[in-house]
Amino acid sequence: MSSLLKRGLEEDGYAVDVARDGQDGLFMGSENPYAAIVVDVMLPQLDGFELCRRLRTSGRWAPILLLTARTEVADRVEGLDAGADDYLTKPFSFEELSARIRALIRRGHVPRPTVLVVGDLRLDPAQRRCWRGQQEIQLSAKEFALLEFFMRHPGEVLTRTRILDHVWDYAYDGVSNVVDQYVAYLRRKIDRPFRRHDLETVRGAGYRLRAPAPR
Repeated sequence: MSSLLKRGLEEDGYAVDVARDGQDGLFMGSENPYAAIVVDVMLPQLDGFELCRRLRTSGRWAPILLLTARTEVADRVEGLDAGADDYLTKPFSFEELSARIRALIRRGHVPRPTVLVVGDLRLDPAQRRCWRGQQEIQLSAKEFALLEFFMRHPGEVLTRTRILDHVWDYAYDGVSNVVDQYVAYLRRKIDRPFRRHDLETVRGAGYRLRAPAPR
């Protein structure tokens, strides 16, 4: 299959490298700035899921398309949570594969971490887990969504309206101070026990999760 895909993609005008196993794929994906990477899940030595995880952990953000004969939802979820950008099940048409690759290339090398990190705060959206340093923090579903929003915009002032629209949705008609209440809940869990003040109030503007100073 790799030989057929290589020939078809070269006919489409791409320069194509082929890795015969997961370890070679990891090395090549780490050393070369590919426009896109096509990965079969069932690779020898290192499977496609683990290959995705290791590339993302090492800060490699080339778009990844997973190929597999597995059709179960759980497998697709595992692949996407491992850092893949798209998922194509066998059998597939080459025309669809080519179209998906074109779509992925348009995205470019944009960081898409599977685990969010701001200072010593870590958030894993797939596992719904959060840590401050080595200590795990238990969050409610809404607290988790609010912290995730802050961690996707570190150092940025987020207005109450923007937070309300993103975390509660634009149609929310609950109490007006719900954002302030949940920011207070978060502070009790991620700041106060650790004698930190990272979740800041910006008077007249909103709230900001302080980003760590550049080293």
